[in-house]
Amino acid sequence: MPRILHVGLTGGIASGKSAVSQRLAEHGAVVIDADQLAREVVDVGTEGLAQIVNEFGDGVVAEDHSLDRAALGQMVFDDEAARERLNAIIHPKVREAAARRREAAPEGAVVVEDIPLLVETGQQDRFDVLVVVQAPEAERLRRMREDRGMDRREAKLRISAQTTDQQRAAAADVVLDNSGTLEELYAQTDRLWEELRTRIR
Repeated sequence: MPRILHVGLTGGIASGKSAVSQRLAEHGAVVIDADQLAREVVDVGTEGLAQIVNEFGDGVVAEDHSLDRAALGQMVFDDEAARERLNAIIHPKVREAAARRREAAPEGAVVVEDIPLLVETGQQDRFDVLVVVQAPEAERLRRMREDRGMDRREAKLRISAQTTDQQRAAAADVVLDNSGTLEELYAQTDRLWEELRTRIR
């Protein structure tokens, strides 16, 4: 039996990936959330925050000494070179933190790494199973406007900044279709969990 089953989970913005991640955690998966780690590695007093300030200046620091994400976001959103400099600081630290959590997982665990830009960053080959959550673009745009308060232009920009659904699906071992209800997505996730458990038994 393998020590752990290493699962990659990804999907475009507003695809429903977080709902799948949460459902797998409820079943007992060890979930490693890359977004959460990305926040932790630039927390107050970290080497990551110091490197960002050194690279982008004091303007990215809020009054409470934390990272001013809005200010940093404005600097990098439309500047690919700046975004690459930021990623060069954050991504290695996130991967190191994820590796520590993976190594701490118990024998026989299903370890799910929830990574929004998994395909974009070329990490497909790191996993035993790669799961992609898909939803129609029109539905994703609706969710981003209604649930996140984005205007249509910003929502479209966020989607276009990521890879295409076709590219994600081509890399996937499993595609979950979130064009229906949350209950339907949960049903697919429950079936996926049973399949993953058979791989580790």
